[in-house]
Amino acid sequence: MSPLGAAATAAAAVFAIAAPFFLKPFGIFLISMWAVLTIAAMGLHLTLGYAGQVSLAQGAFVGIGAYTVALLTQAGYPFALAFVAAGALCFAVGWILGYPALRVSHHYLAFVTLAFTTLVFLVLRNEEWLTNGIYGINDIARPAFFGWSTRRALNFYFFCLGALAVLSLATWWMLRSPWGRAFVALRENPIRALSLGLDTRRYTLMAFAIGSSLGGFAGGLYAPLVQFIEPGSFALGMSFNLLLMVIVGGSGYFFGPFVGALIAVLLPEWLRVTQGYYLIVYAASIMVMMALCPSGLLGLAERAMKAAQRHGPRAPALHTEATGS
Repeated sequence: MSPLGAAATAAAAVFAIAAPFFLKPFGIFLISMWAVLTIAAMGLHLTLGYAGQVSLAQGAFVGIGAYTVALLTQAGYPFALAFVAAGALCFAVGWILGYPALRVSHHYLAFVTLAFTTLVFLVLRNEEWLTNGIYGINDIARPAFFGWSTRRALNFYFFCLGALAVLSLATWWMLRSPWGRAFVALRENPIRALSLGLDTRRYTLMAFAIGSSLGGFAGGLYAPLVQFIEPGSFALGMSFNLLLMVIVGGSGYFFGPFVGALIAVLLPEWLRVTQGYYLIVYAASIMVMMALCPSGLLGLAERAMKAAQRHGPRAPALHTEATGS
């Protein structure tokens, strides 16, 4: 990471820690939602931005994780166990869902994951004996650790921020390991990666599984954050919203999901001053943004920095004069 990038990361971390002390409860809820959705978008970014696999199932994995935590905690199990179970279940389901990616890719794979999202939604809505159907699950308790309760909005925000920090560091480490380089090779040229001896089958499944587990962890935080979940929250709209976060932030940039989630969570709230037109303005803003910077906001910032370096002040040339004797 460059010195400028390290400074920007440190400044963003300080802002994330200090911001909630100056916000009202709804503002704290919004930035808590940003932290939760960033984890989910980070998982999709691993699948899409690094492994190059298009998935429309991330919202379904958030739903699986949310229902897992809600059902287990209400059955009397501790939150820590339910949280780990949510990630493990989504890892296993994501591994299985990764098998179609071994045979199809791009828009064909998108249709497969679209069908999976629809299937999960139908199960959540119709299997009332397990999920309570359209009535959802309410009164989802927020956890307490060693006497520290997260019932207050500020405490739960810092809990979500801590989870985001731990999972981000784990993902950052993984992407700089041989696994991360294998994911990039898989995205850039899978045939060449296979010819070089890379087990493309295993790494494709691993990308889906790890990305899905991050969606499950996000769902495990989403349930106690909103304290009421129902099937409609995890329909196709959430998967599209998470895909939007990855693309707007910048696919292939590690901090892309952070920026994209910030835009997706805060921009609709800022545009509510337009009253009934805010969705139209929001959609138009995203369209203009994508037209101007198809590589995302971080891609636009990178191009701007390179342009500034090319057109910056240059050192004067040194001229020497020859003198005759």
